[in-house]
Amino acid sequence: MAQVGLLVTELKRYLKSQNITYAALGRQLELSESSVKRLFARHSFSLKRLEQICHLIGLEIGDLVALMNERREFLTELTPEQEEALLADPKLLLMMYLLLNGWPLAEITGTFAIDDGEAERLLIRLHRARIIELLPFNRVKLLTARNFTWRKNGPVQKFFAREVQREFLDSTFAGPGEHWRFVAGLLSRASLAQLQQSLERVAREFDELARRDAALPLAERRSSSAVFALRPWEFSLFTALRRKPPSPPASPSLQAR
Repeated sequence: MAQVGLLVTELKRYLKSQNITYAALGRQLELSESSVKRLFARHSFSLKRLEQICHLIGLEIGDLVALMNERREFLTELTPEQEEALLADPKLLLMMYLLLNGWPLAEITGTFAIDDGEAERLLIRLHRARIIELLPFNRVKLLTARNFTWRKNGPVQKFFAREVQREFLDSTFAGPGEHWRFVAGLLSRASLAQLQQSLERVAREFDELARRDAALPLAERRSSSAVFALRPWEFSLFTALRRKPPSPPASPSLQAR
């Protein structure tokens, strides 16, 4: 019932944004204005009626759901306790990663060494950790944004720096779909700020492409990762060759009188 209420609220919001009154909608539905008001007040929509209204205002039911989801507040960062729980069990971390990337449960159990019973227990743990909402028939509603960030200097970020980052960079990056480029130069603060904004745009584009491709079959998608990094930095070998600044002159000692 809560989901119906949210859909009706979103439908009302859309009607208002399009300046469509209950009276105008009633004329198209061949209902009185008071009847339309009762439909919205009681949330007494059949699926057929909801589809009919959506068709009249140029929407699909899926469009309405998408509008509703855009207004949902997703977690953009996990708590230290949530991150610790994920790190404590690699299968739990894997399950979260796969769910975030739109893997159906049947594909997960068919691809990885996780049987149906264990998959259900993992889903329950993610539900109790408030990372997902577990619905009937093991359907899942994500409570995190797809592009949420790990806590700075948090448990997972430290784990990534210690394990994942080293393994990821241990590659020639010469295979299909791989690319590596290292550049260095002297930049002003303004140029650094401009490049930081460019990296943010690329990261958003990566997330948008992942969101778009989520509708494709798994066979047409490959697990992909990228690192976007920029910082004022000099190779330690070069730094070691810099001239040391001259030591300040020693303060004259006090002479005894």
